[in-house]
Amino acid sequence: MTKADIVEQIHTNLGYTKKESADMLETVFSIMKNTLEAGEKIKIARFGNFELQQKKDRRGRNPQTGESITIKARRI
Repeated sequence: MTKADIVEQIHTNLGYTKKESADMLETVFSIMKNTLEAGEKIKIARFGNFELQQKKDRRGRNPQTGESITIKARRI
């Protein structure tokens, strides 16, 4: 399911215009993104838990050349 599919479902089920539906969805995603960036966890009952995790540097391999590389630390 894509964002467009969710927008269509909001439009169909709740009767908002597609623009209003898209704006609502973007607002929800924006709130979730900002909450996670602030280091807080999100728990939505019967849907899921969301939190950022810090990954450490690790060794990897370039699949085209076989060369060994270091994959930098990142938040996911």
